[in-house]
Amino acid sequence: MTEIPAPVPVDQLRFAMPPVHDSAADERTHRKQRLAGALRLFGRFGYEDGVSGHITARDPEYADCYWVNPFGAPFADLTASDLVLVNGAGQVVQGGDHVNQAAFAVHAQIHRARPGVVAVVHCHSTYGRALAALGELIEPITQEACGFYEDHALYDGYTGVVVDEEEGRRIATALGPYKGIVLRNHGLLTVGDTVDAATWWFIAMERCSQVQLAARAAGKPVLIEHGDAVATREQLGTDLVAWINYQPLWRRISRAEPELLS
Repeated sequence: MTEIPAPVPVDQLRFAMPPVHDSAADERTHRKQRLAGALRLFGRFGYEDGVSGHITARDPEYADCYWVNPFGAPFADLTASDLVLVNGAGQVVQGGDHVNQAAFAVHAQIHRARPGVVAVVHCHSTYGRALAALGELIEPITQEACGFYEDHALYDGYTGVVVDEEEGRRIATALGPYKGIVLRNHGLLTVGDTVDAATWWFIAMERCSQVQLAARAAGKPVLIEHGDAVATREQLGTDLVAWINYQPLWRRISRAEPELLS
């Protein structure tokens, strides 16, 4: 009878963790590549809506400067070299394209208010906009939704396209220390200490919005009790867990479309 192979020692098993970079240049390249990959995924997922939607990534060296997708460029075609570096006033400092000024009325204020945030994500996704139209938060009705339990906010106001710094500051204040916010009548916004984490939180928040709307259409959702929701959030709601959850998506897009790295 054939013997069962011996287990592989745990310390020899691969387990991806966020990389540590030796220089600001290496970290910049990494953030730009991840940003390009996230935008391509969003194009695949249908989060792109005309010229709306943007992801910003803080530059690791230049103060109050952020990498962002160029205005009007389709998400699905973007590469790391296409990205534009913009200062906190919305002025392009590297790159030859315009940027969506609405991105910086909000994004720059959030980056300034949250020094630990590396990336800010906002797109006009379908289910996020539907939830925002109701002016509601994500309810703890699934395990995934508990990741947002008492860790996201509602900005309960709408004043049109945000191009005013003061409005951006109000949104940043409403976001506070949380990972995400529902912008009433507008959509979703998420943040993270890596591009990967912020991107995953947006994808997860959009999916939670979809499940919540579907469950309510079918009947009365059963809420997870407070203690259980908090415990689940403590297990699943960290940026590290978000980073880990995002890696299959990153591997898929970077292998299928390696040109995004250029």
